[in-house]
Amino acid sequence: MARPPLNKDTTLCISLAARPSNIGTRFHNYLYDRLGIDFIYKAFTTTDIAAAIGGVRALGIRGCSVSMPFKEDVLALVDHVDDSARAIHSVNTIVNDDGVLTASNTDYVAVERLIAEHGLQSDQTVLIHGSGGMAKAVGSAFRDNGFRDGTVVARNESVGPELADQLGYRWRSHVGGAAASIIVNVTPVGMAGGAEEHDSPFPAELIAAADTVFDVVALPSETPLILAARAAGKPVITGAEVIALQAAEQFERYTGVRPTPELVAEASKISRA
Repeated sequence: MARPPLNKDTTLCISLAARPSNIGTRFHNYLYDRLGIDFIYKAFTTTDIAAAIGGVRALGIRGCSVSMPFKEDVLALVDHVDDSARAIHSVNTIVNDDGVLTASNTDYVAVERLIAEHGLQSDQTVLIHGSGGMAKAVGSAFRDNGFRDGTVVARNESVGPELADQLGYRWRSHVGGAAASIIVNVTPVGMAGGAEEHDSPFPAELIAAADTVFDVVALPSETPLILAARAAGKPVITGAEVIALQAAEQFERYTGVRPTPELVAEASKISRA
C-alpha cells in the first residue's frame, strides 16, 4: 500500500531541533509509505521557538517532535501537558488537535516500556551517568517504576546533585569505584561523530559488576559500551530500542495508527542507515 501522492490535504508533521538529523524523517516517512498514510514529515531548526510553535498551531501542523535545546522552553507554549512530560518538566512530542496543543514525553514512555520488557526489577540498584534532559527522563522512569536505590553520576556540581535530589538518588562526580546492578549511559560518550565516539563511559570493572547495561546513544546502535557489555556476556538495552519505541509512540499519537513491531524494526533500521 503506497502513500497517496502529495496533495493539498496531505498532513504535515515536523521536528524542531538545534541540529536536525535524518532519523525521525526517515522513520516516519518510511511508515507513511508502508501503511499508505497521507502524511509527510520534515525536520526543521529555528532561532525563534515561540514563533515556530505558533506556526504549528496556526498552520494546522499535526505533530511536532521537539529536541534539545527546546524541550523545556515549549512547556509555556502549549495548552496541555500530560503526566509523562510534567514528571520531568521536559517535552519531546506535541500533538495539535484543531489548534489545541498537548505536550508529552515519549522518551519517558519508551524507557518505562523497556524496563518492563527487559524484566528489570525495582529492588535492583541503578546508576545513571548523565544529567541532561534525557537523563531526567531515564531517571524519572526508573524512580516512578519503584527503583529507589539509585545514583546519578555527573561532573556538573550544580545540575548533577539537583537531578539526584529530584529523584531521591545519590550523586557522585565520577564513576570510579562505583557499582550497580543496572548501569545506564545518558552522555554523548560513544556517539558517532563525537569527540569520544570510540570511548566507553564506564570502565571494564563496572561493566563486569553489572547485571544489565543500558546505553541511550542510538548512533551507532552498537556503541563501544554495548560491544564491551556483549563481550562480557551482559544483557543490554540499546539506544536503537529507545529511539524506535519513542518514535513509534509519536507515530501513533500523530496518526492514530500503531505500527507492528516488525514495521517499527524496519523503520528503525532504515532511519539509522
